Amino acid sequence: MKIGLLLALLLITPLTFAQNLYVKLGEKQGIKTIVEEMLYRVGGDARIAHHFDGVDIMRVHKLISEQVCDLSGGPCDYSGEDMKTAHRNMGIDNADFNALVEHLIAAMEKQDIPVSAQNQLLALLAPMHSDIVED
Repeated sequence: MKIGLLLALLLITPLTFAQNLYVKLGEKQGIKTIVEEMLYRVGGDARIAHHFDGVDIMRVHKLISEQVCDLSGGPCDYSGEDMKTAHRNMGIDNADFNALVEHLIAAMEKQDIPVSAQNQLLALLAPMHSDIVED
């Protein structure tokens, strides 16, 4: 009986962790607001704004919002391409990647997202680094 309870807890815990993150991020509207603020900041950053020239920024907003919602345990399904395909031949380097992360953190801070939730989201996004940054 104890093994069954332990197994049930192990299966439920990751889902609960993710759902809690979704709630901490403000659910769909909070995530949309964070992404909007991040993209606004990116647009004013000469270091990386050029990567978004000629891009449908409303589509980018939609896809990033979906992705964060999905990753954080929300009721969304990411409908975009995988990160490697989406960023192929864009010439994104570590400095570019880090600049975008700076803007994401600033956007989360502006929305008073707890640092623990910020770190949880960043930990979920970090594995994408190798698919986005070109060596």
